Amino acid sequence: MLKLAILGFLYDRPLHGYELRRHLAALSGHVQPISDGTLYPAIKRLETAGLLVRRTEPGSAAAPRHTLHLTETGRAALLDRLRTPEPLDISDENRWFTLLAFLRHLEDPAAQAAVLRRRLAFLAEPASFYYDGDRPMGAEEFTDPFRRGQLLIARATTEAELGWLHTTLSELDRSAD
Repeated sequence: MLKLAILGFLYDRPLHGYELRRHLAALSGHVQPISDGTLYPAIKRLETAGLLVRRTEPGSAAAPRHTLHLTETGRAALLDRLRTPEPLDISDENRWFTLLAFLRHLEDPAAQAAVLRRRLAFLAEPASFYYDGDRPMGAEEFTDPFRRGQLLIARATTEAELGWLHTTLSELDRSAD
């Protein structure tokens, strides 16, 4: 997801490493902090793959700084990833939120809707954090207030997302017509 996030932020505008790191931290927050030891090797791999380039630009008050720019190959790679996300990008909430942050870069409403329909199908499958054999257990089955709370919060979040998905899909379908 780091690759997707880097490409997504650079699609918006060129950034230097520190700015990019701030944007990544705001997106992933405490869930998945990005260290320099992770970020800079990832940037180097993307540069080696021809997805981004570094340009030296004069600093505002100090030494020149390196700014990262997305290449046309990088733009194409981002759009391809958004068009055809991996199954885990759809099912894992953190990966889904990262994908969702940049889905607007797909300009085709039908392509956006196709991704949202995959998420909708995933959410339609009965699921729980806890099972009785193969049967997902609901919040009402627990006397433990913490597990019940966990399941109630997850249910409310899912219901809110389902509402948003249905509304957004209706809007995208209308704009695609």
